[in-house]
Amino acid sequence: MKLTLSAQALRVLGCLLEKQVTTPEQYPLSLNGVVSACNQKSNREPVMNLSETEVQDQLDQLEKRHLVTVSSGSGQRVMKYEQRFCNSAFGALKLSSAEVAVLTLLLLRGAQTPGELRTRSGRLHEFSDVSEVEQTLDALLQREDSARVMRLAREPGKREHRFIHLLSDDAEVPEPISGADQDDLSTRVAALEHQVAQLQAQLTQLLQPES
Repeated sequence: MKLTLSAQALRVLGCLLEKQVTTPEQYPLSLNGVVSACNQKSNREPVMNLSETEVQDQLDQLEKRHLVTVSSGSGQRVMKYEQRFCNSAFGALKLSSAEVAVLTLLLLRGAQTPGELRTRSGRLHEFSDVSEVEQTLDALLQREDSARVMRLAREPGKREHRFIHLLSDDAEVPEPISGADQDDLSTRVAALEHQVAQLQAQLTQLLQPES
């Protein structure tokens, strides 16, 4: 199943996934709880300022798409919302706690490197090291459903690739770079560096005073 969601819907869904793990005693969340989670100043990128009406609209849309369920049981004064995106009795998408943590962070903070994901995942899942994050990302890369992620081209001067989720409806999602393209780029860079070194050596000889 392929999903494309707006930035506001992704924020709502990411918050429900996060709070289900980090504050289970307060989950499912009331509308006020979802609004507060969406507008947090910490662990959010970008920081949003969504109104109660905007959040309610997103919850209604997510409910129609069977990604959120609402309950108002006896003795419950307000309606409560919980995610149905994964690991629910209503859906077939099953993810490990590590995969949930990675996807949640990507939903809440955008593109990130494995190192950043490990540093920020503490309350969601305790990764032993960066290699465990990379293994989790590799598993998500190979999925064919709505939990899939994508590796982005490495930015100049950066040691790690960044990863993004594929749930956004943003038409500006960058194109991934293939392994072959990366190898070809590395070969061309190495060749250029060699040519520059040769030119520098020749220039040094030309500038040396004649004996």
